[in-house]
Amino acid sequence: MANNYSFFGSVNKGVDRAAEYLNIPNGLLEQMKACNSIYKLNFPVKINNKYEVIEAYRIQHSHHRFPTKGGIRFSQHVNEDEVMALSALMSYKCAIVDVPFGGAKGGVKINPKDYDERGLELITRRYTTELIKKDFIGPAVDVPAPDMGTGAREMAWIMDTYKTFKPNDLNYMACVTGKPVSQFGIQGRKEATGLGVFYGIRECMNYEEDMANIGLSKGIAGKKIIVQGFGNVGSHAALYCDTKGDAKVICIAEYNGAIYNENGIDIQALIEYKKEHKTIIGFPDTEFIQDSLSALELECDVLIPAAMENQITATNAHKIKAKLIAEAANGPINFDGEQILLAAGKLIIPDSFINAGGVTVSYFEWLKNLSRMRFGRMQKRFDENAFSHLVGVIEKQTNSTISDRDKSILHGADESDLVYSGLEETMINSYKSIRSIYANKAEVKDLRTASFMLAIDKIASDYLAMGIFP
Repeated sequence: MANNYSFFGSVNKGVDRAAEYLNIPNGLLEQMKACNSIYKLNFPVKINNKYEVIEAYRIQHSHHRFPTKGGIRFSQHVNEDEVMALSALMSYKCAIVDVPFGGAKGGVKINPKDYDERGLELITRRYTTELIKKDFIGPAVDVPAPDMGTGAREMAWIMDTYKTFKPNDLNYMACVTGKPVSQFGIQGRKEATGLGVFYGIRECMNYEEDMANIGLSKGIAGKKIIVQGFGNVGSHAALYCDTKGDAKVICIAEYNGAIYNENGIDIQALIEYKKEHKTIIGFPDTEFIQDSLSALELECDVLIPAAMENQITATNAHKIKAKLIAEAANGPINFDGEQILLAAGKLIIPDSFINAGGVTVSYFEWLKNLSRMRFGRMQKRFDENAFSHLVGVIEKQTNSTISDRDKSILHGADESDLVYSGLEETMINSYKSIRSIYANKAEVKDLRTASFMLAIDKIASDYLAMGIFP
């Protein structure tokens, strides 16, 4: 009979499994697993002459490093267990990709579709005010970011509210990340998580031996992909797999149905279609599938669940035909579902790594805010002048002319170039570290265990260095 672990319990089961292969004192492990600070609040707001009491959370999982970092989601499904699990995943995620934050997460229990812009602004500002009162937000304390149901607009409201209460904090703009570029944000943040998913899948599929073990050829090009969820993460992951990876995205599943085309869907066109029609349903040259969850069970090479947690469980895991599953969402596969998939020979790229692109670029934004300087500002023109001089010397020495097309090498890196480069470097090197454990330790049978081993070892080193566990 299947065990019904909570989301937080499922995360900790994965941690416990990884800890079996490490020499970590039990007390230290329990400290790592526990949420250090849990703030549950209920606050009133007056919207359209009606008072509402809003339930909300901010949970800091680990204080091994400061500030803590994690998104804020607006969803009617928010609950304490979910926010605890998401904050824990943030701790391990930051450690895996070498981002120097502790993990945190926030949640406001509302359906954002039930409110107009003014209502959402009132809720966001009041929630931020409550966090400020309890010292649960600040550039050196706890730095939120967007998550499900929130975006750059909400982050701008948070920053403005914080600035109102802390006018003398010169680093006020670093109290939150994911802001509009015009409001101290950073180029590349919006697409960061989805782009990171692509980089991670591409790196994973470049190992011929690993692909052969699951019955796939090396490389992402030409592979058939199904994506669940077409929000910010899912749409960008699909777009980059399509345009940069030359893969075939054959199916997109949303809450109200799925669309399918065995020859591949034009993702850029689908993004434009959704902007206009507010849905993917009805997109030309696609077959409609009413039961969106069943779309995950179609034949494909790669499945990218980028929607909600607990989408693949003991109930449907045995029906999944994809050979590679990349967890672009947080916790889309529960513990029991994962055991079934692994027993069937599937390879799972865990959420604790594959969706870390968002926090990686959030880190870049935080650094940019603290330095108060746009990346590329000091070196872009210098590099372009140096490259131009070099090309001139080559042309003179060879008595030839480099074509205008080839002169693209003269381009100096601007902020988006540097952000993409830093993200790619982070995802590639982090995957190599995870795979090194997976490939070289015979007892480790899956990438999630390897990723948790990597994270636990790093966090334990921090705690031991602090002298808490001599």
